[in-house]
Amino acid sequence: MRTFRVAAGRFMPLSLSMLVGSTMLVGIGCNTPNPYVRQSQLRSRQLHEQNKLLAQERDNASQSASSLASDRQRLASDLDVATKRVNNLQSERSQLQQRYASLLNRAKNQSSPLSQDSTRRFEELARKYPGFEFDPNTGVSKFHSDILFGSGSATVKNSAGGALRDFTAILNRPDAQRLNILVVGHTDDQRISKSSTRAKHPTNLHLSTNRANSVVLTLAKMGLSESRMGSAGYGMHHPAVPNTDSKARQANRRVEIFVLAPDAIVAGWDPGTSRR
Repeated sequence: MRTFRVAAGRFMPLSLSMLVGSTMLVGIGCNTPNPYVRQSQLRSRQLHEQNKLLAQERDNASQSASSLASDRQRLASDLDVATKRVNNLQSERSQLQQRYASLLNRAKNQSSPLSQDSTRRFEELARKYPGFEFDPNTGVSKFHSDILFGSGSATVKNSAGGALRDFTAILNRPDAQRLNILVVGHTDDQRISKSSTRAKHPTNLHLSTNRANSVVLTLAKMGLSESRMGSAGYGMHHPAVPNTDSKARQANRRVEIFVLAPDAIVAGWDPGTSRR
């Protein structure tokens, strides 16, 4: 066996020296991390963290989907309730319109409750104010909206004060004090286009009703008892003539005043009961 010299003049067998060297090399290799293994470990940790985030996002998305489904179900239920309420209101309005139409037709077809003296005075009023019409057979008075209101407005013009004041004076005479009136507003078939007007009167029904109410309140300020008056609005649904041109539409924009006998009942309004 071959030998070689080492420090301090000692000799070590070659095979033993090779074993020691091999052991040292192996030790050095084990203490130095393999770069591929380390990279793989880092990648694994990254994937693990990503998986955790994805799982959290999935859970959040699932909760959001569940919440949206609940909101959608609640909104569907609310919409169903609102639809039923609208249908009920439309049905009630239709019934009221039919009742008014029937009663107004009866009022148009019945004889005038006015005395001869009151009839004469209303005829004089019609001659004095061109925008006012009077039917002596039925006692129905008609104000064209153009003399009462500005376009799209429900505020009575100051210039209409004279006609309404004279109208009130006739109804407050002794021979007419027991009579009642129903004020009914009408419009043409043109939908409300101006946003400023639509903010106050969303539809023609609103505009016609608001105009009738304004006439009632104006007559009340002039001395006609509110207990003797009622109001209604038909919008464009009961035109006097077909809306074929501007002249016809002007005729349909009107406020009609029906003079009612003391015992007349309109849409459940009993004047005798209201006074009590």
